[in-house]
Amino acid sequence: MLAGAAGSNEFTTPLWITTARLTVREIYDALAAEFPKFPVILAYALWPLQFDLVRDLIALGAIIGFINIVPVFGIWWERKIAGRIQSRLGPMRVGGWHGWAQSPADGIKLLFKEDTIPPEGDTILFRMAVHLAFVPAVCAFIALPFAGSWVFRDLDVALLFILAMLGIEVVGVILAGWASNNKWSVYGAMREACQMVSYEIPMGMSLLIPVMLAGTLQLTAIADQQAGGFWTWFIFANPFAFVAFFTYYIGSLASCKRAPFDLPESESELVAGFHTEYSGFRWSLFFFGEYAAMFVVSGLAVILFLGGWKSPFPASWALPTGGAWYLDIPARVINGMFLKEGPILFILKSAFLYYVQLWIRWTLPRIRIDQVLYACVQVLLPLTMVVLLGNTLWILGVHHLKAPWMLAVDKALHGTLVAIGVAVMLSMLGVAWYGWVNRKRLPGSLVIDHLPGS
Repeated sequence: MLAGAAGSNEFTTPLWITTARLTVREIYDALAAEFPKFPVILAYALWPLQFDLVRDLIALGAIIGFINIVPVFGIWWERKIAGRIQSRLGPMRVGGWHGWAQSPADGIKLLFKEDTIPPEGDTILFRMAVHLAFVPAVCAFIALPFAGSWVFRDLDVALLFILAMLGIEVVGVILAGWASNNKWSVYGAMREACQMVSYEIPMGMSLLIPVMLAGTLQLTAIADQQAGGFWTWFIFANPFAFVAFFTYYIGSLASCKRAPFDLPESESELVAGFHTEYSGFRWSLFFFGEYAAMFVVSGLAVILFLGGWKSPFPASWALPTGGAWYLDIPARVINGMFLKEGPILFILKSAFLYYVQLWIRWTLPRIRIDQVLYACVQVLLPLTMVVLLGNTLWILGVHHLKAPWMLAVDKALHGTLVAIGVAVMLSMLGVAWYGWVNRKRLPGSLVIDHLPGS
């Protein structure tokens, strides 16, 4: 991904092994050292990168490509997780290895399906609603940094921009329900409106806590303040930040319409909710927007609470590199995934929280709309207000008044929270390892025969 905000002679390297800004000259020198026989070809190939428009177009192409990959992979991943939880195999037929091509096959099928519009519906609003539901998720990626320089626009108010973009999505849902001229669609749209208006308040208040700790709304600056190891992450800063992570994550489930808050799409009550009347490509765009928003809210949680693209381990633990690029591949892979900051580490952290959303979807039952609103107004909102006030007083006592007893309590609680975090992660890894070692093996072969006549 290229940083369009760079100067006219700056370029964010496309190599995943680094996050440093490089000039066009530095890129040319590095490539010329590896391919000394093609200096003229390299010069002509890199010449367009000096123009901002070229870098912006390449960056937008990378963003759109990533947004297309996330839903395709996420839908396949969710179906495999659902199958595993329900003692099934999930998709196995299309594409060979674990049915990896099932989602692309479904996408191709949807492209060729008939695009129907209700005859009694509002045609203009019906078409517009799809874009208002999908485009905000795309716009949110503009300010979402994957690493220090892997961001399209490093805005000073990036957090507010992303929250504003995600809030526009509810307008598309309401229009989709109204324009469909279907009572079930309207019911689903109204549920979405109630849910978003309710849960965006505690969700936004929870995000104020890392903002107060960092003193900025710039996401890259917030992540930079969490470098140095997992014990510097804001989730362990104080007990109130620890609770705020979970209140934000619960609110993000409601904002993405994920179980147990999937009332707008309650198929057992409302057929298919607000997109009952949609079909084909328009229907798929709603799901593309939903799965893209799931990654965005997971990425925000990673940046604000879990260190962003910073490694959970000290930089001194990184494996040495410096030889030929093909000899350094193993060390660079390990560094990029675990030991050094970079976009791959950010994607892995976000994928874990993304997985938890899928896990919850197939574990918890759907709750009623009155229970959804009660949980927000009577439980989550008061808890978030207490946490916000407590964090304010904690910062005042520890960082400004610097009372000795407060500093001692802060160190003790910080160590306790870090120990709890380590224990939780080790427990999860232990359970995962135990489940893998003792998994049930099916008798015979997993090869799926072709259907008769195919």
